[in-house]
Amino acid sequence: MADNWPFRWDLLFRYRFIEVIALWEGRLTTRHLVETFGIGRQQASKDINTYNREVGPGNLVYNKYLKGYEPSAAFEPKVTRGLAEEYLQLLANRSELSRTFSSLVLPLGHTEVLDPPTRNVSPDVLRPLLQAARDQQRIEVDYVSVNNPDREGRIIAPHTLVWTGLRWHVRGWCEKNGDFRDFVLSRFRGLPELLGPADHTAADDSDWNTLIILEIVPDARLSAEQQEVIAVDFGMRDGALKIPVRARLVNYLVQLLNINTGEPYADPRAQQVVIANRDAILQWLI
Repeated sequence: MADNWPFRWDLLFRYRFIEVIALWEGRLTTRHLVETFGIGRQQASKDINTYNREVGPGNLVYNKYLKGYEPSAAFEPKVTRGLAEEYLQLLANRSELSRTFSSLVLPLGHTEVLDPPTRNVSPDVLRPLLQAARDQQRIEVDYVSVNNPDREGRIIAPHTLVWTGLRWHVRGWCEKNGDFRDFVLSRFRGLPELLGPADHTAADDSDWNTLIILEIVPDARLSAEQQEVIAVDFGMRDGALKIPVRARLVNYLVQLLNINTGEPYADPRAQQVVIANRDAILQWLI
């Protein structure tokens, strides 16, 4: 996929949509674009023709029986990576929009997406955190935790917002603890106050800037046939999947994969995958 295209962002977004729908649903019509983007049928037809002529030449062929376009035998993704996750994420985003804007009628197909509970984050908290991270400033704010539920003033220098797959937190320097920490966004209290330039930035966060490889493999206690199922599930090569990740984020990734870093479960089917290079990354595991 090319990084730079001479198209406006809104057009590029529609071209990506065309590519994803055609590849994974096998049928693309102007109605897909009309209902999703609120554009006219003429504009939708123009977008499809421009995609097929300039973006992905020859990727689409018209099928009069389907009354729409389908991917050609020589189809090659140009503005996407050609991954099923891109289509599945599109379905999830459509579902979220339909829940938020009940008047929208979006083509969701036969899809049901779980809606996990959202953590409460105030815009009055998030805005100054983002400004502090963007401008490399210190910020003073109250914070609570399970271990310390009483509000406590903290001065931090945030540098990055992180989505763990379960919740959002901000990574930054904590003056109280004298090191870089992770702060859950929903646990900030009060109104943050900007205090001026920060002495510690992301460049100083060695745990953040250290990249490691998390290698997972099927649990050896599973049968060869079961291990093959797991290997295909995860897209493993030679029976292993090597995932590059920031050292400070490896714990969140392990939790997201539901991997127990302690004693293995009695039944290997409960977890299915294990960490193959545990000793090499042990210092990063809590």
